Amino acid sequence: MSIFDWAEFLSYVVTIFGLPVAIFVFWFEQRKERIADQEEINQRLGDEYTDFLKLVLSNADLQLLRRKSIETQLSDEQKERRLALFGILISLFERAYIVIYEEKMDKQTRRLWLTWDDFVREWCIRDDFIEALPTLLEGEDPEFQEYMMSIAREFKKGEISTAHSS
Repeated sequence: MSIFDWAEFLSYVVTIFGLPVAIFVFWFEQRKERIADQEEINQRLGDEYTDFLKLVLSNADLQLLRRKSIETQLSDEQKERRLALFGILISLFERAYIVIYEEKMDKQTRRLWLTWDDFVREWCIRDDFIEALPTLLEGEDPEFQEYMMSIAREFKKGEISTAHSS
């Protein structure tokens, strides 16, 4: 065999084996990068939720950390602050929904989403939150609106608990 024949043979070997290996390595690296991006986005959203809870703490007179709303008379100013806090929360939930939620989720994405689903369900226990939803959801993503209202309807009917059905 001449050197030309060897070069031609090696080019076939590279084409047959090298190209599929390169495609696999590219796919694997892209998948790793996507997972890392998802984790980073979820971390940022988690930080924003923590900041929201700090706002709730600084407005303790609204008693928003209780699992159920309390039948207390709030002043107009307190009602305004409560509505503003609920607005911030809806904005955060919508971002999480748009960025994380998918119809068909892989195991990793589902794990990330279920955390946010739990947060939504914890807030939907509150009658004051559910009552404010129609106003809060005006102008939001239609699929997100439907998701939130379906959970609110289920809680209102008493069909579900805070544990999501998996």
